[in-house]
Amino acid sequence: MTKKREKLQVIYDMLKIIRDHKNEIKPTPLLRYSNLSSQRFAEYMSGLKERQLVQEKNEKKGRKYIALTDQGFNYLEKYKMILGFIEDFNL
Repeated sequence: MTKKREKLQVIYDMLKIIRDHKNEIKPTPLLRYSNLSSQRFAEYMSGLKERQLVQEKNEKKGRKYIALTDQGFNYLEKYKMILGFIEDFNL
């Protein structure tokens, strides 16, 4: 049985997916790549927007894109630092 991801890990994964797609991704591919149910995805997206980690951009053709904010990039940087700390001390 696989281990469930913690909330912070899911947020990191979602932000990393956005960053890895040149900081611009449509909601549906993000949903697929993040491997969440539609309901959980909506909950996480709401939280990410509320915390100003991501922003929605609308194109002239009516397409929506999700992009990281500076706060989102900062989260990725800090999370990576925490992972390094955990690995250094075998925690």
